[in-house]
Amino acid sequence: MKLKDILPGPLGFGTAPLGNMFRDIPEAEARATVDAAWNDGIRYFDNAPFYGAGLAELRMGEALAGRPHADYVVSTKVGRLILDEVEDVSARDLGEKGEVFKHGRPNRIVNDYSEDATLRSIEDSLKRLKTDRIEIAWVHDVAQDFYGDDWLAMFETARKGAFKALDRLRDEGVIQAWGLGVNRVEPIELLLDLEGPRPDAFLLAGRYTLLDHSRALQRVMPKVAEKGLGIVVGGPYSSGALVGGPHFEYAPIQPAMRDKIARIKAIADRHRISMKAAGLQFALAHPAVAAVIPGASQPGRIAEDRAALNEKVPADFWRELREAGLVDAAAPLPGGV
Repeated sequence: MKLKDILPGPLGFGTAPLGNMFRDIPEAEARATVDAAWNDGIRYFDNAPFYGAGLAELRMGEALAGRPHADYVVSTKVGRLILDEVEDVSARDLGEKGEVFKHGRPNRIVNDYSEDATLRSIEDSLKRLKTDRIEIAWVHDVAQDFYGDDWLAMFETARKGAFKALDRLRDEGVIQAWGLGVNRVEPIELLLDLEGPRPDAFLLAGRYTLLDHSRALQRVMPKVAEKGLGIVVGGPYSSGALVGGPHFEYAPIQPAMRDKIARIKAIADRHRISMKAAGLQFALAHPAVAAVIPGASQPGRIAEDRAALNEKVPADFWRELREAGLVDAAAPLPGGV
């Protein structure tokens, strides 16, 4: 089944902020944010055990409890098990993401991409999400940003374990689709070149955004489109950098990127359009992209995202970005510009 046939629309909800990403979010605020997404009509919710060591899934489970699962689509991720034992969160090795989830639950996280761990991870997620099924399973973060020189060894474990398990679960109808959920293009390239596993789609976070898209455009987007697969774009605002936040790729923004953002914003201001509209509509312009899933931890952000999706952006804005070299010359732009 094609990704666009599974997803209910182009705008989904990324739950990483519900795992207390960067800050300690009160329960009431987290719940109000999910309720705002639901009331807005959003029906695709992407989760992961890693987000706050199960906290995001627990919050999502509470928020969706009582709502018919037939009315929404859920994805979650495998590759990490959340244990009952606790540890010092400040000492947790989160790779490139540093202390992003230091305000999450203190439960120990174990990286495991084997078949047994994959099945257990899905079972645990179902309990936290208070549901009997998930539609999409992503193999999470099997890439350089988390595992450095060991990433290929982790990928090989996933190839022998998680990939085969998810292939089988999809073929048995337990899930509808599977793929990788990563922040890098290289694992997607590698999986696409394998003859054995048959992924359906990919969640690519931060790599097909207005601020960073050239490598993905060259290396994975054409092949994904050619194979009839789909992409969910995570982190369309590049950790908030595009919309005035202090982080790019989970770290403080560097001067060169700050200058690029300022140049884009100057053009956006001249055309009186929002940076959110520029970010969301750019990502969705590629034919391989089925949906974008901005994260939110405040109810008001949901309305902003919906407005950005519907905002009228003049063709001249996109032309100016291209002429200024602020988007790749080969990138598809809205309206066929």
